[in-house]
Amino acid sequence: MATKQRNQVRKGSHGGMALVLTEDVPHLGKQGELVEVKGGYGRNYLLPRGLATIPTEHNLRLLDRYKQRVLQAREARIADLKALAAQIGATTVTIEANANEEGQLYGSVGAAEISRALRGKNLDVQAEMVRLEGPIKQIALYEVKLNLGYEIESAVKVLVIKPPEKK
Repeated sequence: MATKQRNQVRKGSHGGMALVLTEDVPHLGKQGELVEVKGGYGRNYLLPRGLATIPTEHNLRLLDRYKQRVLQAREARIADLKALAAQIGATTVTIEANANEEGQLYGSVGAAEISRALRGKNLDVQAEMVRLEGPIKQIALYEVKLNLGYEIESAVKVLVIKPPEKK
């Protein structure tokens, strides 16, 4: 009388361990793919860290539901970023910086100052999202490109001015 063991790991076509990835693993595969790995790599690394699971019917159903939730969250995030890009495109930010009489700044205006000015207007833009060719060193009006993520780009107008004279 032969009994089937629970959670017995299936062998792949090359004799390795067949697993389904629950996360993207560099140099191995994307989430949801069925991969074949060496037994030790699967038992000692992938399974304990939750990066892969044994391909049972139940686990495959759970993985499909999880992938749908992740996809919905990603689509919602993309919609939020598109709305943010539209708001940013209609915005002009003013940054005060000390300058000489010719309009040359004593310092420079960089990504951190631009993102701080945008956050001051309740637009959640991190410094890493600002794409400057180089620091701004002149008093003028600039159009600065922003990469918000998920290949969504926008541009903001940045007006660099001298602070008003104190009397």
